[in-house]
Amino acid sequence: MTMLKLFGIVLFCGLLSPSQQVLSGLSCAVSPGAMQKVLSDAILQNGLLQQHLQGLVLPNIMGEGGLLNSPTSITGLHLVQVRLPKLSVVLLPGIGVQLSIGAKLELSGNCLVGLLSELIDILVDVNITANIKCTNFESGTVQVVTEDCLCILGAIRIKLLSGLLSLSVNEIVLKQLTATLPGLLCPVVDIVVNLVNIQLLGTLNAVIPVGTAGTIHYQLASLPFTSGSFLGLDLDGAVKQVGGSIIPHDSSPSALPPLVDKLLVLGLRQSFLNAVLSLLIQIPPQTFTCTPEIFSSAGNLQKAIATLLPPGCSACRGTSPLSIRLTLSGSPLILLKDKKATVELAVLVQVFVRRSDGPIFNVLLLKADLSLNVHVSIAGGRLVLGLSLGSTSLSLESSDVGISNISNLRPHCSSLLAETLVPLINGALGIGIPLPNVLGIPLIKVDIQI
Repeated sequence: MTMLKLFGIVLFCGLLSPSQQVLSGLSCAVSPGAMQKVLSDAILQNGLLQQHLQGLVLPNIMGEGGLLNSPTSITGLHLVQVRLPKLSVVLLPGIGVQLSIGAKLELSGNCLVGLLSELIDILVDVNITANIKCTNFESGTVQVVTEDCLCILGAIRIKLLSGLLSLSVNEIVLKQLTATLPGLLCPVVDIVVNLVNIQLLGTLNAVIPVGTAGTIHYQLASLPFTSGSFLGLDLDGAVKQVGGSIIPHDSSPSALPPLVDKLLVLGLRQSFLNAVLSLLIQIPPQTFTCTPEIFSSAGNLQKAIATLLPPGCSACRGTSPLSIRLTLSGSPLILLKDKKATVELAVLVQVFVRRSDGPIFNVLLLKADLSLNVHVSIAGGRLVLGLSLGSTSLSLESSDVGISNISNLRPHCSSLLAETLVPLINGALGIGIPLPNVLGIPLIKVDIQI
């Protein structure tokens, strides 16, 4: 499994717990701090809470306690501004996320004390705490439920232009706001949380093009899972070719390493990577003449083949240069082990001459099993694989001229493949494997482990 440890970014993905048996393409774990930044940006920084609290109207407040204990009424009390909002998150194991929002609410209205009417401004500290739980998973979506919403009021500061206000009015206001604000604020929090859920699901469930070869359809695979130290979920990654056919890939449950001091750990499964490689590495057969302009060891390869030709082969002598056709055989296979990634790929190497009368004369048909070293990097939110030739194993498939010993051809064929085929493969891989743009956070400062 390839692990992406990301520093300084927030990602909302998933981690398999021992009880889960979800098969998917990607898994990840997110720290509480990362989740807090995501929700703070979505709820506070983007103005979502202010937007849905704007214009909030409170019930009238009636009582005694003004100047000389005159009847006091506060009417038209409404929210003017949410000041200094702060948000914190606690992950509740097996339950979900505990969300706490603290803010100062600036209220304004009309105050009638006896026969004197004037404007009144109230500044009240509030702290709202609610548990957010995900339920009803279906087809990549979940519903969120806000439970146990608690609204606690702190200090209250009341300002009248005349200043004619007794201490008992503070008590009346505090009592009335304590009774009415929770019933007004908790439904707003529930609305905001559901809107944020829709936004976040929109980044998890996405169809991303892979150049012109096809698409990857990322989709939430299961309900989020929480522990005291991380929040996680799994993503399916359906790899589709142009035309809609899906490249299948099998997955098996696996655990990710601990977060330690990281914000996020993202795991890409080997089978998922193999499916994407099959989509990207679709190189058509390549035919060219065996000349030094094509690859540096062309002359040596021709000489080595010439020594293998039987003396009586009049059809293949005196014809120069040879022609070569390279054809991919089967699908690429990525192997992740011992902190190293390699790609295994089979290639058919046909060496032939074209007779003057037209027909092709097959000198050699070789099968080259390549082991390609993989360099992994992140660029523009994509996982980019760069390949270099590690080793080549040759086997003889057929020969129309009776060649049987090909041992001296391996170094020249390795040069041929390294200089002609590998650059083409790297060109195809250069567009990268698009990763889900989870929460809209760019992938930066990435530490990749295999």
